[in-house]
Amino acid sequence: MRGQVLTAQHVRRRGARQTLPAQGSPMRLELSASESIAWPKVEAMLDLLPDGALVVDADGIVLFANAAMAALCGHGAQALAGQPLVQLLPPEYREHHQQHMQRYLHQPQRRAMGQVPALHLWHADGLRIPVDISLGMLQRGEHTLTLAVIRDTRDIEAMHARLRHLAMHDSLTGLFSRAMFGELLAQAVGQVQRGGPPLAVLLIDLDDFKAVNDGHGHQVGDALLQEVAHRMQKVLRNGDTLARLGGDEFAVLLRDQQDVAQSLVVAEKLVEVLSQPWQASHHEVFPGASIGIVFAPQDGLDADTLMRHADLAMYRAKEAGRNTYAVFDVRMARQMEERTRLHARLKRAIEGDALRLHFQPQICARQGRVVGVEALLRWHDPTLGEVAPDRFIAVAEHSGLIQRLGEWVLEAACRQISDWREQGLQLRVAINISAQQLRQPHFAVRLQQTLLRWQVDPAQMELEITETAAMTQREQAEELLHQLARMGVALALDDFGTGYSSLDHLRQLPITRLKMDRAFIQGITHDAGDAMLARAIIGLARTLGKTVVAEGVEQEAQRRFLCSEGCDELQGWLFSRAVPPEDLPALVQRLQSPDALQRWSAEQAAAAADMR
Repeated sequence: MRGQVLTAQHVRRRGARQTLPAQGSPMRLELSASESIAWPKVEAMLDLLPDGALVVDADGIVLFANAAMAALCGHGAQALAGQPLVQLLPPEYREHHQQHMQRYLHQPQRRAMGQVPALHLWHADGLRIPVDISLGMLQRGEHTLTLAVIRDTRDIEAMHARLRHLAMHDSLTGLFSRAMFGELLAQAVGQVQRGGPPLAVLLIDLDDFKAVNDGHGHQVGDALLQEVAHRMQKVLRNGDTLARLGGDEFAVLLRDQQDVAQSLVVAEKLVEVLSQPWQASHHEVFPGASIGIVFAPQDGLDADTLMRHADLAMYRAKEAGRNTYAVFDVRMARQMEERTRLHARLKRAIEGDALRLHFQPQICARQGRVVGVEALLRWHDPTLGEVAPDRFIAVAEHSGLIQRLGEWVLEAACRQISDWREQGLQLRVAINISAQQLRQPHFAVRLQQTLLRWQVDPAQMELEITETAAMTQREQAEELLHQLARMGVALALDDFGTGYSSLDHLRQLPITRLKMDRAFIQGITHDAGDAMLARAIIGLARTLGKTVVAEGVEQEAQRRFLCSEGCDELQGWLFSRAVPPEDLPALVQRLQSPDALQRWSAEQAAAAADMR
């Protein structure tokens, strides 16, 4: 058959009449009988197309196939000519698509066969190739020809599959994503609502992961996340669902949890496996994780409630010391409301004038004179009244306010040292520093800037850190402490004896003072064990060349014992409570008088007894 096939370019060049289609209709090109284009030119034009192209007559017989079409279906172009179009379709779809083609020829619609479900070509090797077919009409007098442009959609479908996978999975670990976990949890909760077996959700948050990123870089942090995912997968069953929600947060869905103990066993195994050390870039990292556990139906019957309650339980695990798990109970919701309220008011307090520093003297045990003070934070809220530090410090640590709070304390302490200097009072001021502050990349620089701003001698500033803070991300902490020591800042190890620092580690730290925890002081006059521990700590400090400070001294008998054992400095209610800064000069002057120690000790002992 000698048909005529035109492109829009040929139409413009040869002057063929173009009938503009109504919206949704195919383009129709009409040629007069006097116009013709040589068939070889048509073939050459169609062979330039990257997609397969067929010219089909009104009976669905292939008149021409280009080279791309021959390659797509595995048949030679000559072999395709004269074959019914439906022969290129899988057998089970031929009748359906024959009917579809007839409807198209009767009432043409643009791209009528494009995106038809399960539309495939049948390759000569038996492969089924997904395709998208676009149809256009060529009119030559009374004869209607159809041009079918056929695109191989395997790459497109592969891309769509990849996009679907990315939407459902975390790209770093390959685990389910937050969105996918939410869908699966909602489905599982629906089954519980319909009487299905109970389920459990475990919300897992890595402990101190930010320190790994800050100390070793994001590449090491990413590798740790992959290691964590791998470890958890080895613990869980095939039917359990594990997802990475984002950052260092993961979630586990345990179905069919008839016995609560089953879920607790899983949580224990996860805590254990995640606490094992991991070697990265010549550094040993201890991941650790805090896990919150909830159960459906008792803890919630929708996904949002369960995740919110799991979050509360997870924070309870962090409060309990981290690297453990906690099960949700209704009291946690009330406590979260309290923390939320405290957080909002504490934020306003930092920005306003509700915070103050009080100062408690530290006394030289041999001479009885004041050698320094410890700055203790006080917060008076107009509505809540005096808020205990153990309430708001924990809120600050969990909410991220601890950095701003710590900066406020450093600024206020330096300002106060400057004020006292103008009054002729020179004292060392000790400030408590949290583990989170130690992990701040530019902590030393900011401290130095604050000291310079208030013209404070670094030797007048003492930073107190706990053993736990010194051991957390040990190498990073050691580097910072040595940097601070080189600046001339004094360093003290607070609550000594309650942590887990080794003697070798202690020797490597540039610490000048060991502060013996008050827990050892309370029983030294009547408990042989406490007395022995106090002697051991004092002896250890002397061996290491450190000054030892005893906190929580409240009785004269305790003072005498500590002095006889060689304790260097004393601090506690026996001498004074923490006082406002304006009261400290008079207190120091009073304590410096010759008979002050005996007189003041008697007064404070009586006051302490009245308080008890």
